Amino acid sequence: MKGRVFVVAGSDSGGGAGIQADIKTITALNGFAMTAITALTAQNSLGVAGVLKSPPGFVADQIRVTLEDLGADAVKTGMMADAPIIEAAADALEEHAGGVPWIVDPVMFSSSRDLLLDEDGSQAMKARLISRAAVVTPNMAEAEALSGRPVSTVADMEAAGRALLDLGAGAVLVTGGHLGGETITDVLVTADGAEHFESPRIDTPHTHGTGCTLASAIATGLAQGRGLKDSIIRARGYVIEAIRRAPGYGGGHGPLNHAHTVKE
Repeated sequence: MKGRVFVVAGSDSGGGAGIQADIKTITALNGFAMTAITALTAQNSLGVAGVLKSPPGFVADQIRVTLEDLGADAVKTGMMADAPIIEAAADALEEHAGGVPWIVDPVMFSSSRDLLLDEDGSQAMKARLISRAAVVTPNMAEAEALSGRPVSTVADMEAAGRALLDLGAGAVLVTGGHLGGETITDVLVTADGAEHFESPRIDTPHTHGTGCTLASAIATGLAQGRGLKDSIIRARGYVIEAIRRAPGYGGGHGPLNHAHTVKE
């Protein structure tokens, strides 16, 4: 086991996304997962039925107590719920994990398009998390919301990525799963330019938690000392196989098979 990844995110009662997907992914890639839970959600493959937010001070306590003892090699943030939680978490992370890469998955919408972060939260995320992230991993809808510009083409994805670089992020990986066509294109934007990663689309509704899974897989790679491109390539391969082997649970956007790396 190599690579300590500290995750700040919400819990998914259905087990497909959020903290549950993060822990499964990090463990499946031989990393060590630690968590601070920002919210409890009541959800399944069909949508989110309810959200119970954690008190901001308690989110900070989870971060402080864990990192003071166990440390971290990378931080991954997911669903952050609201601005006060983001502020409290960012303060604690700066103090206790300021020297490791932060991978920010700006969870703003659920797979069923439920809004998970309001405008105040979006502004706080840009100011406190994206501004110092090593990598930001928005999908097209999140890239559009954060950049304030339409994102409907690969060129738009590049432009949105550059806009997020201007906020201070070290790199931006805009995921293109919501773009139509037989090929999925993810766009990595850095100060050196843009690079495209392509793969055939898998015809399945079972894609719940792909964003959480991808970001945690990238974070695990960075925590294990891999370079950014290598981490992205391994993460994409892991997610593709997890989608391909999805168990088919649920009546909507079902979960992935995070355990496909585990030998029977």
